[in-house]
Amino acid sequence: MSEETLYQRIGGEVAINAATDRFFERVLADPKLNHFFVAIPMPRLKTYQASFLSHTLGGPKQYGGASMQMVHARLAIEQHHFDLVSTHLVETLHELGIAKETIGEVASAIMPLANLIVNTKSAMHPHS
Repeated sequence: MSEETLYQRIGGEVAINAATDRFFERVLADPKLNHFFVAIPMPRLKTYQASFLSHTLGGPKQYGGASMQMVHARLAIEQHHFDLVSTHLVETLHELGIAKETIGEVASAIMPLANLIVNTKSAMHPHS
C-alpha cells in the first residue's frame, strides 16, 4: 500500500493550482456566496487558498496566513455557506477527474474546519 499523501494523489501543485482557479470561478459565480469576496484581492486569496489546500492535504507548502477564525471573523458565515463552499470544492475536484474515493477523503479533511469558519447561526435554520 502506498503512503502517498492526498496532495500527491490528486496530482500535486499543478492540480492544487487548477483546483483553486476553478473553485474560485464557481464560488464567485454563486450569488449565495460571491458577496463574501467583494473587495478581496483575488490573486492573494488564491495564493493563500492553494497553500492552505497543500498544507491540509499533506503537501509541501505551509499555510502562513492568519487563523481560519480570524480570517472569517468579520463575515457572517452560516453552516449553509460552508456547505455550499464544500460542495463547490467537491464538484471542482470531480470536474478535474479526481477519483471519487480521493474526493471523499479531501472532503473529510476539510469538514472539521466548519468549527473554525462558521460563526453565525442561520436565520433559516436556527438549529444550525
